[in-house]
Amino acid sequence: MNWFSLSAEEWTAVHLSVRIASVATIASLPFGIAVGVLLARGRFWGKSLLNGLVHLPLILPPVVTGFLLLILFGRRGPIGAFLAENLGIVLSFRWTGAALACAVMGFPLLVRSIRLSVEAVDRGLEDAASTLGASPGWVFMTVTLPLILPGIIAGMILSFAKAMGEFGATITFVSNIPGETQTLSAAIYTFTQVPGGDAGAFKLTIISVIISMAALMASEFMTYLFARKVTSP
Repeated sequence: MNWFSLSAEEWTAVHLSVRIASVATIASLPFGIAVGVLLARGRFWGKSLLNGLVHLPLILPPVVTGFLLLILFGRRGPIGAFLAENLGIVLSFRWTGAALACAVMGFPLLVRSIRLSVEAVDRGLEDAASTLGASPGWVFMTVTLPLILPGIIAGMILSFAKAMGEFGATITFVSNIPGETQTLSAAIYTFTQVPGGDAGAFKLTIISVIISMAALMASEFMTYLFARKVTSP
């Protein structure tokens, strides 16, 4: 057996995992920034409730989260039925549904990283920009956003890594369909359930570790480059 070659089905699982994780991370980024800033700076009734809801996927078993997604976004669910009937969007048992499940599971990590970065920003820098006549939106774009960029990058990497390893929520919401929703984790699980599948599971495990490590190293490198740019005279 060749330990260094992957079958077409295995390559499909690898490509699908990267695709789903990337879509999940990018699609949730605007919401993550908005919620992170809101939790860091906002003063409103229900803030603790919002914080609890955001972090709920970290507390609930992934299968429970997947089941809730199936109830809400399934073909017969209130949101899923509306999307299917009015927009022609079907999420259950599709790769887009897997991306949604991965986004939900990684969202708390993204928000927490951004929130901590926002809380660490020196408000004096923002106040200085405001006194020079900059609007709040311009202050955020030119002062706050560059300062929290390392936190955003770190949150994106954590969210991506979580999406790459997600299993319980995705398999409950979108099942384990080869070529459509079978990610690396689901493919590894499938291999462990058949006789002689240990070799295939081991190869995909190595691929998963390599991708995760590459993402972490890329995050460290980008953060290093940004830190040099900020501190350079």
